[in-house]
Amino acid sequence: MSQTAVVILNYNGEKLLRQFLPSVIQHSAGAEIIIADNYSSDNSIAFLEASFPQVRTIRLDRNYGFCGGYNRALKQVDADYYVLLNSDIEVTADWLVPIDLLLKNNSNIAAVQPKILSFAQKNKFEHAGAAGGFIDSFGYPFCRGRLFDYVEDDDGQYNDEREIFWASGACLVIRSEVFRKFGGFDEDFFAHMEEIDLCWKLHRASYQIYYCGKSKVYHVGAGTLSYRNPKKTYLNFRNNLAVLAKHFTTAQLFYAFPMRIVLDWIAAFQYLIKGEVGNFAAVIKSHASFVHNLNINLKKRSALRHLYPFYGGPLIYRGSIVKDYFIKGKKLVEL
Repeated sequence: MSQTAVVILNYNGEKLLRQFLPSVIQHSAGAEIIIADNYSSDNSIAFLEASFPQVRTIRLDRNYGFCGGYNRALKQVDADYYVLLNSDIEVTADWLVPIDLLLKNNSNIAAVQPKILSFAQKNKFEHAGAAGGFIDSFGYPFCRGRLFDYVEDDDGQYNDEREIFWASGACLVIRSEVFRKFGGFDEDFFAHMEEIDLCWKLHRASYQIYYCGKSKVYHVGAGTLSYRNPKKTYLNFRNNLAVLAKHFTTAQLFYAFPMRIVLDWIAAFQYLIKGEVGNFAAVIKSHASFVHNLNINLKKRSALRHLYPFYGGPLIYRGSIVKDYFIKGKKLVEL
């Protein structure tokens, strides 16, 4: 197996490390296991030193979030492949072997994600990645196996290996040289949508992103923030707009972006109708933040445009998943 480093970013996650680190150590033969600690205030470090002295620990001097934490930690890691693994994931026997083979056999594949199932309901896919990520013409990300709140059972329908648009940051295997070439994650994101932004850059540079259904992990999900937490809502809406500002073509900015703003406001008022005032406010705040930082995102867009052409290829779903799901009642999208 190529030199692989499994790097788990930890922030006050002693309980999760106790529960899930043993499976990573047991089933990741040949890989270096590293905990990158984002300045935890709990007993994480003392626990690791006492229970898993063989695991290397990288200590950061403050909480840099998901993006900044990984960017700083991975600069201190020497490996062919980086495996970015959430601390709330249980891995399975030989899970890295088929991913390693995919990367070895195709030098143009830059990143891979495994099948991501729910830890609580192991026959169902998990929200964060499921069977590979895609995006629609209005910039809404979605996954095979999970569309909005509809989650499929795993009946082997996604045991394939295929190209996808984005791979989940919950369990992302990426060539170290590629991660370094693109400067890692955009730290203005802090957390959420950063992997979609990075994968879009990779597509623009003609790399491929793959899903490997022969590899399987189980994810708790929302280990740090619950799915309905207003902070998560804020980051998802704000960062999604930032991604589109950087990567949409000029034509898309004129016809799709305005519609996307309208759809976001519809979502905001749906939160309000449901009594989720915090999430309603989070959407409004996310748009205000996006407008405030618009010049920054436009500068990033300009810099990228001078390096790589826009990508509008076949991995972008030409329809609207909002229309398909909420109006047409579709639970599955053919890609």
